[in-house]
Amino acid sequence: MSSRTLSIHHQTVYRYELPAVYSIQRLHMTPRAEPLQRTLDWAITTPGKRRSTQDAFGNAGDVITLSTPHKEVRIIAIGNVEIQAPVEGRITDSMRLPIPVFTVPTRLTEPTAAIHAFAAKYVSSTKATTAQVLELAAAIRQAVDYQSGATATSSSADDALRLGLGVCQDHAHLFIACCHSVSLPVRYVSGYIYPGEVEHSASHAWVDVWVEDADYSGWVSIDVTHACLQTADYCRLAVGRDYESVAPVRGMRRGGSGEQMIVHVDVTRRK
Repeated sequence: MSSRTLSIHHQTVYRYELPAVYSIQRLHMTPRAEPLQRTLDWAITTPGKRRSTQDAFGNAGDVITLSTPHKEVRIIAIGNVEIQAPVEGRITDSMRLPIPVFTVPTRLTEPTAAIHAFAAKYVSSTKATTAQVLELAAAIRQAVDYQSGATATSSSADDALRLGLGVCQDHAHLFIACCHSVSLPVRYVSGYIYPGEVEHSASHAWVDVWVEDADYSGWVSIDVTHACLQTADYCRLAVGRDYESVAPVRGMRRGGSGEQMIVHVDVTRRK
């Protein structure tokens, strides 16, 4: 089984023209503890008070709070993760939640009439093969061109399909909505990808979908944006039902008008 080590540096900075008097942020910036990836070292640096959490999906997280006036919040995660390539994209899973949890749509993944019609060409029941879901991924990539800035984090799967433009988050949401149209279990994955020469961001989103192949029944991880199976170039941070449940940084504040957010993610292969 092939493996490699990815070195990751992720920095998110919020700056405000006028000070915020209070901020709270929920972070999903710690790699998941899974059989196919091992964290060699990992450190998160934040201002304010921080406490560790774990959600129902088994994702490690942190909550940070700042209760004094501030004009900047700088969050840095850095470390090295050793990753084994899943055989044929198959993910070993120890999650205790019942599988039907991942058949329930959210606001971002609700299958509309247009999505039902689109999905019907590729999936038609609660059972699908790896070949079928890869074909669905390829169709989504054809229907929704990759274009940064065309959508927002609040955009739904239907928004992306109607616009015909989006990013990895939109591709994942549309795939999930298509699966929801036939109650096929599927979940959103947030993480990092070694981009190589590709222009796409090193911060990435993809999906796990439940398949029924002749020799396997379980989760297969698919990068919808590239219409391919997950390899050792992917580091998994969190899994959930959509972006909102596993966003790397998500929070709220009082004050702090004139917000500017700067995100930089760098992923390299360690030699």
